[in-house]
Amino acid sequence: MPRRTLSLIGAPTDVGAGQLGASMGPQAMRVAGIQGALEARGLRVLDQGNLAGPANPRQPAVDGYRHLPAVLQWNRLVHAAVYQDLCAERLPVLLGGDHSLAIGSISAVARRCGETGRKLRVLWLDAHADFNTGRLSPSGNLHGMPLACLCGFGPKALQEFAGAGPAIHPQWLRQIGVRSVDEGERRFVHGLGVEVFDMRYIDEMGMRATMAQALAGLDRDTHLHVSFDVDFLDPDIAPGVGTTVPGGPTYREAQLCMEMIADTRLVGSLDVVELNPALDVRNGTAVLAVSLLESLFGKSTLVRREVARPALDLVAARGKSPAGRRA
Repeated sequence: MPRRTLSLIGAPTDVGAGQLGASMGPQAMRVAGIQGALEARGLRVLDQGNLAGPANPRQPAVDGYRHLPAVLQWNRLVHAAVYQDLCAERLPVLLGGDHSLAIGSISAVARRCGETGRKLRVLWLDAHADFNTGRLSPSGNLHGMPLACLCGFGPKALQEFAGAGPAIHPQWLRQIGVRSVDEGERRFVHGLGVEVFDMRYIDEMGMRATMAQALAGLDRDTHLHVSFDVDFLDPDIAPGVGTTVPGGPTYREAQLCMEMIADTRLVGSLDVVELNPALDVRNGTAVLAVSLLESLFGKSTLVRREVARPALDLVAARGKSPAGRRA
């Protein structure tokens, strides 16, 4: 059986963020040994280097959006690179950079799924909902708006990478680990019916039942995209992010999350974003992120029997969520 090929795509920018530093994230992941770690999992890894886009203009918001032209240009570059890898049957791993880059990566995945007739499921691992709009956002920072843009609520130029109309539907999303949502954004997400597994849900149900719910309904015709914002993790174990929110998943909860995603064997694309080495301690957050990616691609303590799917289905059948799962 041929080895699966992963493609590392660096996008060193923080134009969508409110704080400088995420532009150094791709290099921090390389220093932490991401290529060697994934190759040790039996994968072929091609490092495509970094995309070259505009510098951070460090200007205030205009009409509700900061740095819209620069964010648009970076996402055009990301979209083209991710789409090219998907067409070549490589698994693109976007190394951000801030989370606004997910507009380009996920729109490329949606475009390719539309061409190949595959279903799409997006797992959004993040402390934030990222469903703000220019009208709702208190800052205008576009790293808080990627899902709104992907679902058709944002600047027209950021909505149409995958063609006319929204790139994705809210029903394709599963948000995990959310614990910081602006008031207007909270009502907006609720109105769209997005499935959000916030930290209260994880506290009440546990990570195993949470992930079983988030992964329920997948089949071999599903492309699974994982968008991993490093601030998903509790800042006690991952301080190297610009927007820390206390009360996130622990090390073991995060590892279980990644291992259960790996059990599906359906991951087809990945974002790793918002790593900010300027705020880190001896690159420890990047090292942790690499460890979690190893688990996402199959590393486990023991050799597991082939029971992953029945186990997930059983938990999903038992654990139909309590009232309030939807945001």
